[in-house]
Order: sequence, then structure tokens, then C-alpha cells
Amino acid sequence: MVFFARDLCYGALRRHDRRERSSMALVTIIITSFMLALSGAMMPGPLLSATISESARLGGRAGPLLILGHAFLELGMVAALLLGLAPLLSTDAAFAAIALTGALVLACMAWNMLKTLSTLSIDWDAHTPRAGGLVTSGILLSLANPYWTIWWATIGLGYILTCREWGMPGITAFFLGHIAGDLAWYALVSLLVARGRHRLSVRLYRGLIGVCAVFIAGFAGFFAWEGLTRLAG
Repeated sequence: MVFFARDLCYGALRRHDRRERSSMALVTIIITSFMLALSGAMMPGPLLSATISESARLGGRAGPLLILGHAFLELGMVAALLLGLAPLLSTDAAFAAIALTGALVLACMAWNMLKTLSTLSIDWDAHTPRAGGLVTSGILLSLANPYWTIWWATIGLGYILTCREWGMPGITAFFLGHIAGDLAWYALVSLLVARGRHRLSVRLYRGLIGVCAVFIAGFAGFFAWEGLTRLAG
């Protein structure tokens, strides 16, 4: 009876240790994926340029709504990687197709921004955030960047495979930490731009939108060049 009670106690302690180690591992996954996503989000890109321009136009909700679309797309990417699509996404052909399509999308976006510059005015009360439009823009802007796909097919996949040791809780912790990192940065940028937008003159406002359009056009040219280079081998 004594040995039976001892075995029960040892078994309970081992289960407790496993649960404690698992909890610590999930916390570690969330923190590290948050920091990794935050460092990547701070790098300039089409999504950041769009966040600045849309926040100046529509307010502080623009950044989080763009990231919501980004998050929907990344959830689909995680599912695709778990299904084994990483090798296909890592090919030169896939990169070139994404890069050239993305270049076209970004070029159209930049052109639309530039051609409306002369008619832009500051009438803050006339605009309300278009949630659906911003979420869709978040998806398209992410898809337009071929390096986003490459990141997920390499670094992201490696992280997912590591997190699979803890099953779905580990993968969920990684995804939540990653999205939280993106949201933290873009929400901050959006808030800062929105708070200062009422101090903008019409001239400065048009200049800000014009600069963002030029940056987006620059990314379009860069992605087109990279795509053509991959096609040429």
C-alpha cells in the first residue's frame, strides 16, 4: 500500500513537471515569435507605406485593420505549410510569379495614389474607415511581397516544425505571438500618424501621400526586377 501511494505521488509529480515545462515552453514560444515578428515589421515595406497613408486619411483604425487582413493570409500560409507546400513556394518559378504579380498590384496602387494627389483635401469628418477595404488591402499588400512568402517557406516553416513538438498549442502560441508583434508595431505607427494628422496642412498631407506612393512604386520596380532576374536564371 505504501509503495502504491508512493508511485501515485511520483506519477503526479512527473505529470506536474511535464505541465510546468509545457507551460514554460509555450510562454517562450510566444515571446520569441513576438520579438521575431516585431523586428521584421519594423523593416520598411509596402504594408508600412500603406499604413502611413491610410492612417493619415482614415485614422488610427487603419493599421489594425490592415494587419487583420495580413493575419488572415498568414493563417492560410501556416495551414499551407503544415500541408507540405513549402517546397513549391520556395521555387524560383513561384518567386517570379509572386514578384511580378505583386509588382503589378503595387504599381496600380501607386498610380491611383499619385493621380489623385491634386484633388486630395483635408476633410476629416467626411471619411470613415472602410473596414472591408482595409482588410482586403492588408491581404493584397502581403501577397504582393515575394519575400513574405519566402520568409514563411524558410524561417516560418522552421519555427512551425519546432513548435510541433508541443502540438497545436505550440503552433497556436507561435501564431498568436507572431501576429501580436505585427499588430503592436503597425498599431503604434497608425496611432502616431492619426494623432498628428489634424496638424497637417493640405500641402503636407499631399506630400505625405505622394512620398508613400513613390515608396510603393519603388517596391513595385524592385519586385519586378527581382522576378525578371529569377526568370532569367
